[in-house]
Amino acid sequence: MDISRSVSRRLLRTKPIEVTIAGEAGKPRPLARSITLFQLTMLGVGCTIGTGIFVILGDAVPKAGPGVVLSFALAGITAALTALCFAELAAAMPVAGSSYSYAYATMGELVAYLVGSCLVLEYGVSASTIAVGWGQYINELSVDLFDWRLPREIANPPGVDGGILNLPAAIAVFLGGLLLIRGARESAGANAALVVAKILVLVMFIAIGFSAFSSANLHPFMPSGFVGVGGAASSIFFSFIGIDAISTAGEEAKNPKRDLPLAIIFSLVIITAVYVLVSLAAVGAQPVGDFNDTEASLAQILRQITGATWPSVILSVGAIISIFSSMLVCFYGQTRILCIMARDGLVPQFLARVDPRTQTPVRNTVVVGLILAVTAAMFPLDVLADLTSLGTLVAFMVVSLAVIILRRKRPDLSQGGFRVPFYPMTPLLSAGFCLYLIAGLPAQTFVLFGFWVAATLLLYACFGWRRPVLSA
Repeated sequence: MDISRSVSRRLLRTKPIEVTIAGEAGKPRPLARSITLFQLTMLGVGCTIGTGIFVILGDAVPKAGPGVVLSFALAGITAALTALCFAELAAAMPVAGSSYSYAYATMGELVAYLVGSCLVLEYGVSASTIAVGWGQYINELSVDLFDWRLPREIANPPGVDGGILNLPAAIAVFLGGLLLIRGARESAGANAALVVAKILVLVMFIAIGFSAFSSANLHPFMPSGFVGVGGAASSIFFSFIGIDAISTAGEEAKNPKRDLPLAIIFSLVIITAVYVLVSLAAVGAQPVGDFNDTEASLAQILRQITGATWPSVILSVGAIISIFSSMLVCFYGQTRILCIMARDGLVPQFLARVDPRTQTPVRNTVVVGLILAVTAAMFPLDVLADLTSLGTLVAFMVVSLAVIILRRKRPDLSQGGFRVPFYPMTPLLSAGFCLYLIAGLPAQTFVLFGFWVAATLLLYACFGWRRPVLSA
C-alpha cells in the first residue's frame, strides 16, 4: 500500500512553478534572450502558414468539397480558443517548454512526460510533413523552368508512385539544421523575412484566384456534409501548430510576459484570415474534382487560370520559401522541447548542452535533424499530417485544462497578466473542440499514436523514472 502511494505521488508530483519560472542554478547554460515581439509573431505565422495551405489543401478539398473553407474556419476557431489559454499560461509562466512545462507545473510528471512526447511527435512529424511538401514544389518549379521532373525514385517516399527515397525532403531538413545551429537570433531573423515573402505570394494568389472566381464551383458546398468538413478540419489542424511554437521560445524572448501573449494572438489573426481567403479563392477558381490526386495544387491553379507559367513560378518559389520557414520553426520547437526535458532529467542530458559560441543546443539539433531527415525521406504526406494533428490536439487539450488547474492552484500568477475571457467556458470549449476534431481522424492514426504512447511509457520506465532532477 505504501509502495502504491509512493508511486502515485511520484507520477503526480508537479514541478514547483517558481522553479519553472526562475530556472535552476548550476544547470546547463541558459538560452540567450534575443527574440523580439515581431520575430515571435513571425515564428507563429512562419510555422503555421506552410504545408497546411500550399500542399494539404489538395488532400482536404476531396474530403470536404468547397466546404473546406469551413474546415479552415473550424480549425481556426479551435486554435483561437486554445490560443487564449496559451496566452494566459505564457504570461503566468514565461518559460521555454510550452505545453510540457505547463503540464509539469499543473498536472504532474507522468502527464508532462506524455505531453512532451506528444510535442516531440507533433514537431518532429510536422517538420517531416512540411519537408515532403517542400519537395513537391521543388518538382513543380523544375517543370515550369526546365520542363523536367525529378525522377520519381528520389522524389517520393517508398511505396508512393515508385518512390524509393524522398531526397528533396531530406535536403530541406539538412539546410534547416545548418541554420538553427548558427543561432536563434539569426534563425528568427531569417524566418521573419521568409514569412513576409510568403504572405506577399499568397496575396498574389488570392488576387488572381478571385479574378477567376465562379460561384458554380461552390455547388454542392458540403458534398459529404459536416462529417467531411470535420474530417478535413481534423487533418489540417496540424498546420495551426504555430501558437505552440511561440511558447517554446519563452526563454529566448526579450520581454516574455508581454510579448508571448501578444505574439500568440497576433499570429492567429493573420493565419486564420490568410487560410480562409486562400481556400475560398482556390475552390472558387477550380472545380472540386480537379483537386483529386494533385500535388502543389496552388501552383497548378495559377497555371490553369492564367495560361502562363510566370505566376506558377512565383508561387512555387514562394511556396519553397514558405514551406522551408515552416519546417525551420517546427525543427526549432522540437529541439527546445527536448532541451527543457533534458534539463529536467527526463531524457538524456546531452540534449540540453548549449554551445558557448552559438548559444544553441548543437548536439540536440544534429540528433533531431538526422531523425527528421529519415522520417521525411521515408513516409508519405497524408499519414504524417494526420499523426501530427493528433499529437497537436492532445497537447492543446492539456493546455486548455491546465488553465483551469492553475487558476485553482495559483490564482495569484494570472493577476496583472493576460487572463482568458469568459472563464471557465473558454478553456472548456477549447478542450471540447479538440475532442471533436480528434474524433474525426482515421483509425490508422490512433493505432500509430498508440504505438507511440506505448514506446513513451517504456522509455519513461527505463530512463525518465530514474533520473528526473526533482529526485535530486
